[in-house]
Amino acid sequence: MKLTALLLSCLAAASLHAEDTWSPEAGFTSLFNGKDLTGWCFRAKVEKKDPKVGAVTEKFDGKTESSDAGRYSAKDGILTVNFPKGQERLVAQLYTVAEFPKNFILKLEFRASPNADSGVFIRKPQLQCRDYLVAGPYKELKQYKAQDWNQIIVEVKDGIAHCTCNGEVLEAALKLPETGPIGLEGDRGQMEYRRLQIKELP
Repeated sequence: MKLTALLLSCLAAASLHAEDTWSPEAGFTSLFNGKDLTGWCFRAKVEKKDPKVGAVTEKFDGKTESSDAGRYSAKDGILTVNFPKGQERLVAQLYTVAEFPKNFILKLEFRASPNADSGVFIRKPQLQCRDYLVAGPYKELKQYKAQDWNQIIVEVKDGIAHCTCNGEVLEAALKLPETGPIGLEGDRGQMEYRRLQIKELP
């Protein structure tokens, strides 16, 4: 038992160290500093038919938790969408302050608790990001790793997003508005995000 505990402790320490030394790929900029929610915000709600997201209402620069009882938190390189306290589900949205009108490539990694439901907002439209094989909608994925880290890559060109998870296509041609931020949704369960990075293209 002592050996097992020691091994687990070493693995955890190694994981934290790897996160401490992570840096964006060449040409990419990190959207999350790994320590706090600097660069992230809440925005005013707008009608679904409105092509733009709402104005910034609250910024979280230097803060490790959002003001809504810590639904979003930052620690050890991970941005966590926490379980809604006392509720089965609760919709919440966190956005970048920055908006991205140019073509770009977005890369991120996520880890979902069983049946977790989250999402990634791309300018405004949402790409479902969930415990896919249980919560859907992409239940036929072969490369998805349940309760482990998975990578999403979004390539945006001329208002169209091509989205993959571990190399498998989620959305081949998701239509986008002209500009907007990147966002993360909370719905049910816990979702962890890390290594969020973006590269703007000509």
